[in-house]
Amino acid sequence: MESMVSTVAAASLASLWDEVSGTQPDPDTWVVFATLAAAAAVVVPQGLWRLSRNAVTIAHEGGHGLVALLTGRTLTGIRLHSDTSGLTVSRGKPHGIGMILTAAAGYTAPPLLGLGGAALLGAGRITLLLWLATALLVAMLVMIRNAYGAMSVLVTGGTFVLVSWLAGPQVQAAFAYAVVWFLLLGGVRPAFELQAKRSRGGAGDSDADQLSRLTHVPAGLWLFLFHAVSLCALLGGGRWLLGL
Repeated sequence: MESMVSTVAAASLASLWDEVSGTQPDPDTWVVFATLAAAAAVVVPQGLWRLSRNAVTIAHEGGHGLVALLTGRTLTGIRLHSDTSGLTVSRGKPHGIGMILTAAAGYTAPPLLGLGGAALLGAGRITLLLWLATALLVAMLVMIRNAYGAMSVLVTGGTFVLVSWLAGPQVQAAFAYAVVWFLLLGGVRPAFELQAKRSRGGAGDSDADQLSRLTHVPAGLWLFLFHAVSLCALLGGGRWLLGL
């Protein structure tokens, strides 16, 4: 009996893995362009951007946290605020390559996540993309240290779970393309907003300024790096999504 249960469990796991790692058909061309338009509609207008920017902040702070862990730092916690700002706290040496990479990961995380997502969609891995995103959100939830942040991640992660489990293939494809377009487009705007704040004498403790103090490289050059990464990710990811 125990052997039979183990066999059934192994077969179920194998079936689940095949479903997650397998490829799915590309959506119709009109879906790709419709999701691009939908993503632009929540990134370009200022009113909607105030709301949708929360999702970019999740990716931004998640990037700080993930790189902090990968470079051997101790991640203490992440906070997300209703004004779309955030704070990631980690312990370790206050200088060195680990701290530099952690500080640089925020503005580059959303576009790079979008680029990675575009690569998966270009390879037809729609289900894998949805499951990976859900896993990352669950892992981030463990490190959230305030109620608003927990609510934001729960709502976002819950949406991915509902789409992954309940929606049909076409809806899953449309959702996945909309999310990736949003990361690619939404990853461009924050660097321009930071540039505008710095031109008015604000954002003195921004990631670019922290990196400048860590590396003695002008903050403007770090800001140029943020622009370069986000724009190149948009161009490269857009080509994958459009099948060029």
